[in-house]
Amino acid sequence: MIYILIGVISDTHIPTRSVKIPEKVFEVFEGVDMILHAGDLECDSVIEELETIAPVVCVRGNCDTNSNLNEAEVINIEDVKVGLTHGVVYPRGDTQQLYYIAKELGVDVLISGHTHQPMVEKIDDVILLNPGSPTQPRLTDATVMVVEINGSDIQADIIKIANAMCRSMDVSQLGLNYKKD
Repeated sequence: MIYILIGVISDTHIPTRSVKIPEKVFEVFEGVDMILHAGDLECDSVIEELETIAPVVCVRGNCDTNSNLNEAEVINIEDVKVGLTHGVVYPRGDTQQLYYIAKELGVDVLISGHTHQPMVEKIDDVILLNPGSPTQPRLTDATVMVVEINGSDIQADIIKIANAMCRSMDVSQLGLNYKKD
């Protein structure tokens, strides 16, 4: 059987919040057929770097102020219509509003970012996916996602690429005198 393997990423924030895309992302995405980026690149070089792996489709995030990218894209992959958007809704990450965006776009799957937290959720006939962030996660591990589409079958896997920032931070470099009792 033929299947399509997709690397999904969002909220890379290069170079304002991270110097570069972590090498682990390139390892995880090795062999994917395409990469979908749900915005907040901040620098077009992110697309160029990811294109060394596979073709990239990307949308504009709220931090991509000087970008010519669209706010949403619809991609037909096998028998599945995939929507890609940054997902700026209030409250942040509200699944009901994301569901409505999916319905407006007429898609089976909606990939969004913005929350910096990974998510896989199905509401009625729509699958909502968020890969999290590989560089600036919020109260969670740094993650990306790999999605396999085979006909109309969809398998989404959240891939941890690093520990949460607060757990992996080396406070010894800050010159603090912290002593555990």
